[in-house]
Amino acid sequence: MPFGINETMGQYSELFMLLAAGTYTVAFIAFAWDLAKSSKALRAIDLKAAQAGLDGHAREAAKVPVAAGAGERAETHLAGPAGRAERPSSSTARTAGAGAGGVATADADMRYAAERRAPARVAVALTVLGALIHGAGVVTRALGAGRVPWGNMYEFLTTGAFVAVAVFLLVLVRRDLRFLGTFVVGLAIIMLVAASVAYWTPVGHLVPALQSYWLIIHVSIAVLSSALFTLTFAMSALQLVQSHRQKSVAAGGADKLGFMRLVPSALSLENLSYRINAIAFIGWTFTLMFGAIWAEKAWGRFWGWDTKEVWTFVIWVVYAGYLHARATRGWTGTRAAWLSIVGYLCVIFNFTIVNQFFNGLHSYSGL
Repeated sequence: MPFGINETMGQYSELFMLLAAGTYTVAFIAFAWDLAKSSKALRAIDLKAAQAGLDGHAREAAKVPVAAGAGERAETHLAGPAGRAERPSSSTARTAGAGAGGVATADADMRYAAERRAPARVAVALTVLGALIHGAGVVTRALGAGRVPWGNMYEFLTTGAFVAVAVFLLVLVRRDLRFLGTFVVGLAIIMLVAASVAYWTPVGHLVPALQSYWLIIHVSIAVLSSALFTLTFAMSALQLVQSHRQKSVAAGGADKLGFMRLVPSALSLENLSYRINAIAFIGWTFTLMFGAIWAEKAWGRFWGWDTKEVWTFVIWVVYAGYLHARATRGWTGTRAAWLSIVGYLCVIFNFTIVNQFFNGLHSYSGL
């Protein structure tokens, strides 16, 4: 028998969600400030290193006799494309940054550097605070409804945003993924705003078909898998940007995205994204399996080609193709990143378009 509805708790939940969105917004600004400030610091380090290199070459030229025409060759060696001084390598900049009190770039293992970036620390602290408030909103929603807080699109979105931020913070304990802060927190803000504006649903009881213990098992795994897919989506997007930047700099172009030096290489991002996608894929496999078992208990068949079932399977196929292509067919680099992004777009399509515009047995959006 379902518990009674507590509208007061529902109102508290909405207030907590609003406060969480505000806190995340300030954290987002702090993460962006960290990237901007660090970018300026790295540019200053580059200029100092380049100037030191020029001074060193000048002193050597004063000591060693130069044959006719050699001066032009030396000048050409020191000048980059279009007459710009060549930038030091990333390893040089990393060393210079550590020695001059600058900001170190992220290494391949994404370990925390000795330097402490104040804006990033503030951003993480605000994200933790926002997650605590957000968690309170999820819990009070559950108390208000007397059930698990993922019975409609509003609740799935708010709970999914909380899980995505929580997973991000848990990974931060071991890996320095603060460069993902603007993306993860930004997506959480978008999800909370979308939930409140487009999918808001008053606290209430579940429809009879959802009143099952399988709701706890099936949907909770789907929420966790979707949160992991959100992280890999952000990593894949950054991988594309970093790959373009690396190719541009290697070709002699100017480094116009200085803040990306706080981000690991495209290969490192791809490797970590692949590992997380593999874990999320296992979760999505169980989502598909448990959904089929629940369907048999609720409707007397494991599979009925319902739109939601089909798109859940499509997502599984896309990520299975991604894992298979990268592991056995050599689909690495930008191709793997794009395939990961396509998979996440399928997740978004399944949640938004399918839930709202396709009638079927899974029409439980609450709208």
